[in-house]
Amino acid sequence: MKVIGIIGGTTPESTLYYYRIFIELSREYFEPNFYPYIIIYSLNFREFSENPDGWEGRKRMLISAAQSLKRAGAKIIAISANTPHLVFDAVQKNVNVKMISIIDALAEEIQKRGLRKLLLLGTKTTMSMPFYKEKLKEYGIEAVVPDEEEIDKINEIIMKELSMGDFKSKRYILELIEKYSSQIEGVILGCTELPLIIKKEDLKIPILDTARIHVEKILKEAIPSRPRF
Repeated sequence: MKVIGIIGGTTPESTLYYYRIFIELSREYFEPNFYPYIIIYSLNFREFSENPDGWEGRKRMLISAAQSLKRAGAKIIAISANTPHLVFDAVQKNVNVKMISIIDALAEEIQKRGLRKLLLLGTKTTMSMPFYKEKLKEYGIEAVVPDEEEIDKINEIIMKELSMGDFKSKRYILELIEKYSSQIEGVILGCTELPLIIKKEDLKIPILDTARIHVEKILKEAIPSRPRF
């Protein structure tokens, strides 16, 4: 079994969700009381989100976190958030430990399901910048994003509500997904806070919970001797 290192804290709510998924999937796939070794490096979210050097500063924080996890014994490292994957390649280059990308894990799952065109929801960075959509495009997957006003609204909900455990805007998000449902084959919950509010039973179209997909991929890599996935 390989020791798993998780860079968390972006936000704490999603980090809690990740740990819960690790436990749930371990109970589903493995024998009783068999759980993975996990080390969590939880960043200070305020220092991360308000870093005066922007993404250069955030990249340095992520590299430092990854290097700390390596020193602590992690053999696999993952970032428990979608948006920081903007600098995933740079972080990977600076740590001599295998890292598991949430976008690659997602793309593999989408291909497995035979889907090609999906609505991408996440932070403004994830929806507006090309890194996420272009990576999916490499796998032959088209990501549709909402209009500019809707992007701003979703970002506000994530940053001011979901990151604080406030789920009052669930109806808005469901209605937004319904608006695009005729154009898509499924919806990507491309922010690891979104699965806290949107569940598969809420919609008729497939939901891609990036956090759960990511954890499954990490577990397969960490514990290959128990292939019950």
